[in-house]
Amino acid sequence: MALKTVDARGRACPEPVLLTKKALQQSPEGVEVLVGNSTSRDNVRRFAESRGYKTQVKEQGEDFLLIITR
Repeated sequence: MALKTVDARGRACPEPVLLTKKALQQSPEGVEVLVGNSTSRDNVRRFAESRGYKTQVKEQGEDFLLIITR
């Protein structure tokens, strides 16, 4: 099953975390989150892992794709 993708590039913290939280409420099995900087990457990863999710990070050029799953 394809995961819902959240595009949080260009958004200042805490917005990427808030968007991730909302997406996980709608799709609790997991989501993909695109962020444009390492601070957002780290904050989203910390948030997801604090909720018991596994997080895989892939670099995509200057952006990061976080794959968040149970």
